[in-house]
Amino acid sequence: MKKLITNGTIVTAADRYEADLLIEDGKIAAIGKNLGTGAEEVIDARGAYVFPGGIDPHTHLDMPFGGTVTSDDFETGTIAAAYGGTTSIIDFCLTNKGEPLKNAIQTWHEKSKSKAVIDYGFHLMISEVNEQVLEEIPLIIEEEGITSFKVFMAYKNVFQADDETLFRTLLTAKEHGALVMVHAENGDVIDFLVNKALKEGNTAPIYHALTRPPEVEGEATGRAAQLTGVAGSQLYVVHVSCAEAVEKIDQARKKGYQVWGETCPQYLVLDQSYLEKPNFEGAKYVWSPPLREKWNQEVLWNALKNGQLQTLGSDQCSFNFKGQKELGVGDFTKIPNGGPIIEDRFSLFFSEGVKKGRISINQFVDIVSTRIAKLFGLFPRKGTIAVGSDADIVIFDPNKERVISAETHHMNVDYSAFEGMKVTGEPISVLSRGEFVIREKEFVGKPGSGQYLKRARFGSQEKPAEKVR
Repeated sequence: MKKLITNGTIVTAADRYEADLLIEDGKIAAIGKNLGTGAEEVIDARGAYVFPGGIDPHTHLDMPFGGTVTSDDFETGTIAAAYGGTTSIIDFCLTNKGEPLKNAIQTWHEKSKSKAVIDYGFHLMISEVNEQVLEEIPLIIEEEGITSFKVFMAYKNVFQADDETLFRTLLTAKEHGALVMVHAENGDVIDFLVNKALKEGNTAPIYHALTRPPEVEGEATGRAAQLTGVAGSQLYVVHVSCAEAVEKIDQARKKGYQVWGETCPQYLVLDQSYLEKPNFEGAKYVWSPPLREKWNQEVLWNALKNGQLQTLGSDQCSFNFKGQKELGVGDFTKIPNGGPIIEDRFSLFFSEGVKKGRISINQFVDIVSTRIAKLFGLFPRKGTIAVGSDADIVIFDPNKERVISAETHHMNVDYSAFEGMKVTGEPISVLSRGEFVIREKEFVGKPGSGQYLKRARFGSQEKPAEKVR
């Protein structure tokens, strides 16, 4: 069915202009004025922005952690994402040492294929490097279109890999065209500080932050960046939370290293004091890296504006307060790490960034969509509004005011990390490949309609649509 979006203001990472948009067979077929095409459906976007769909490069759906499983799976998580203006996600596929990487990928396919309502891809965790892993990686890139690999530098005795694993992963990624991602915290130092705190009887949620100081994030970020320079490879640092990490990324980029940084909305609007809320409420804000002292927010905003950081992920990793976060009563180390962020990433960033003059509207699109598509092998199919691109479209009311609350969000979790926060700007309708997922703020999508995205190798154009699984 041909659809015509009229009277809207189209905004991309480079442009802003008034035009109509013709959609046919899931693609953007034409952009212009007075497109007399006989479309079966005309959508009036008067007074609204027409954005390319958001891409969330950092989600954890249906993920086991700390003896429990995230409360949002690929159905509830992608529905919430769509309500929030996100039309593609890239989720993290966890692996087990000693097992073929393909086993983990198959598990994630089974979790997602009949549930996702928007398009999705996978990053793959690398926890060890041996001959079996080195043989599998190029096959996975070619067959699965997974072109990004994550190495944890933290969570000792759980996810943490050593520096040799990171370095050899960087070398392999350089050879085969993949992007290496790191969770950059010094896990050995954190492990020492955590054990020290527990021995001293310090068990409250605030000690999650105090045992993961910003210096250990900065140190690990700098170490990963230096190893990237030695390897001549490419690195993406996830969930940057503090000035120390921004400084290390900036230094590496000034040396000419291929290093990029992602931050998240929680670090832009929340701070460490939230972990001190009484009655164990601080547990709601336990994730890693932890929230930082408030002054770091300005550093992060300036880094986004100046290009020192390039993208915004959600690090969606939701656990209910009742029954899940409460596992850590009396021991902060047992609080499941993560928060419900996916639904509010887009609107919060627009409200706090564009509306408050911290970034331009074109920077907004670049940071929440376009740059992510380019880094992760999805551009130009995703991440922009152009003839031939997928019709992933957000019709966005820039002046709608609302209050974020667990009572009205669509995530399968019993609290909001941003409860009571006022935002300006809201997605009204959201289309994925030309079909409505959200229509006039109502869900009209279908579980299982999301397509798995095989992605292009790092630095190259994406594969044609027919290659998508």
